[in-house]
Amino acid sequence: MFSTVVRQNEAPATFSKLHKAYVQGLYRRFLRNSLNWNIQRNLWREDAQHIRAEFEHNRNVKNPRELATVLQNAEKKLASRQHPDPYKHEEKSESLKDQHV
Repeated sequence: MFSTVVRQNEAPATFSKLHKAYVQGLYRRFLRNSLNWNIQRNLWREDAQHIRAEFEHNRNVKNPRELATVLQNAEKKLASRQHPDPYKHEEKSESLKDQHV
């Protein structure tokens, strides 16, 4: 009887860690894409707040079918707003030791 009792302040683990990582990655991709379009940080911040509000609006969706629709629409929205020439960070291909040789 007592083993099935759930504390009031603990939310049940509805979705897996993989789902959480996917949503976080989607959120980051939205932010990076927004940063490609907005060079000025104050304008980007406004856009980032709108993105966060959209994610928070859908935070409590528990129905798997509805959630799948929300995520699919988010992916479509992101794909339609992709910057044609996104900023790419240069990666250092050589270590510091190789540069001093």
